[in-house]
Amino acid sequence: MDMKTKIGLRIKELRNDQNLTQEEVAWKAEVDRTFMNHVENGKRNVSIDTLTKIICSGLETSFKDFFSADIFNNKRRGK
Repeated sequence: MDMKTKIGLRIKELRNDQNLTQEEVAWKAEVDRTFMNHVENGKRNVSIDTLTKIICSGLETSFKDFFSADIFNNKRRGK
């Protein structure tokens, strides 16, 4: 799985955990809702500045918490 897909899945996971819509996160992060959809679906590269807006402002999460998820762990399951 490539990094764009992992980032998108993690954003979607956190958004759903907080019961937020893409539109709500996009508004808080000051990005377009359609852009959010493309990021969540791994279809867009996202700059570090925009990723910061989405994670910190839109999802009110730290980078540490965002990237500590199992999806970013390189270990294979079962090991």
